[in-house]
Amino acid sequence: MKQYQTLLFDVDDTLLDFKAAERYALQELFKEHDVALTDDIKQFYQKMNQQLWASFEKGEIKREELLHTRFSTLFQKLGLTLDGIHLDNLYRQYLEQSAVLIDGAEQLLQKLANYYDLYVVTNGVARTQIIRLNNSGLTTYFKDIFISEEIGYQKPKKEFFHHVFEKIPQITADKTLIIGDSLTSDIQGGINAGIDTCWFNPKGSINGTHPTTYEIHQLQLLEDMLLSPTVTAREIEQHSTVTL
Repeated sequence: MKQYQTLLFDVDDTLLDFKAAERYALQELFKEHDVALTDDIKQFYQKMNQQLWASFEKGEIKREELLHTRFSTLFQKLGLTLDGIHLDNLYRQYLEQSAVLIDGAEQLLQKLANYYDLYVVTNGVARTQIIRLNNSGLTTYFKDIFISEEIGYQKPKKEFFHHVFEKIPQITADKTLIIGDSLTSDIQGGINAGIDTCWFNPKGSINGTHPTTYEIHQLQLLEDMLLSPTVTAREIEQHSTVTL
């Protein structure tokens, strides 16, 4: 199979279980305000939050608008008028306390770090992402961490990846692979940057929008792909997307 030198890893729902962190943070936030967190409220928040992040990725709204309005909007649905900035700060404090690993993440990085240059490429708030990565014990495997808040651009924008390429010594596009769970952020970002992509798709979702170089359903399969000759050059030639 193709030889790579640089691996760019997304964080949330690729290496760290963001959904678990989100559940914990929401539960604690609602508990602090003596409000019951129902399934309907969770679904409303998740849909709203996904729409806001999608708008942010497209450059339609600023980061501050996303972070400072989502919780005030959520609590308004419950008839409460609260400070959105204060709510987001509280939520983030709880979010930072959770660093649940995706199954096989640490074992994968431990092995890959012996053969590849590993880097983090993540959207989000720098303080939160750094604390969660430190608490997870994963930072030791990465040569650098690139976060959208610090760069000033978010995935999938070309400017985000221009910055990454400027900061990584001797990086070349043809020897770089990005691994992530988001088609619109990670995979589209890789396409925009002109690098190969590996879509982490543990739920077996259907992709009819973004061509990917590889698709995996377990992190263990990325290890098999990169550290053993399980995927041959002929297989890659026969299929535009190799699914493992």
